[in-house]
Formats: sequence, structure tokens, C-alpha cells
Amino acid sequence: MRKINFGRAEERCEQIALYMLENNATVRKAASMFGISKSTVHKDVTGTLKKYNYRLYLEVKELLDVNKSERHVRGGEATRKKYSEIKMKTKQTLP
Repeated sequence: MRKINFGRAEERCEQIALYMLENNATVRKAASMFGISKSTVHKDVTGTLKKYNYRLYLEVKELLDVNKSERHVRGGEATRKKYSEIKMKTKQTLP
């Protein structure tokens, strides 16, 4: 995680939005990349960005909608991975 210092809020919003679009990143991934909270990222790309760069806002909104529709799948995969790792550890410790 690296904290990036921005001068103006508009500049920060645009940088976050461009990062998300270029890397197909989630809000969580962008937050960790820029060293700010998920709430700040979400507020910046949905609220503040809408006022300053509407075209970029619309692009990010599409990405956020896709991420939202896929989040249940990602959560299921993470849970499946977690329990398969636990199962493997248990098998290794059994005699």
C-alpha cells in the first residue's frame, strides 16, 4: 500500500478512476493501492467525479456495476479457497 498525496480533490478522483479503468480494479483494490479507505474511493468516483468529469464518471459507473454484479461469485470463490486450504492443512496434520 502506498499513500499518494493529491493536491485537489478533482485530481484525486480522476487518478483513482483512471487506475480503476486501466486495471479493471475494484473499489477495495483501488483503496489499498492509494492508501485511502473504501468509503473515500467510492465517494470520490461516484459523487465528486460526477461533478467534475461526467464522461469519466459514466465509464467508472459501468465498471462498478459489473463489479457489483460479480461480487457474489468472488465471495463464493474466496470461501471455497479458504475451506479447501483448511482441509489440506487438516489432512497434513493427521497421522
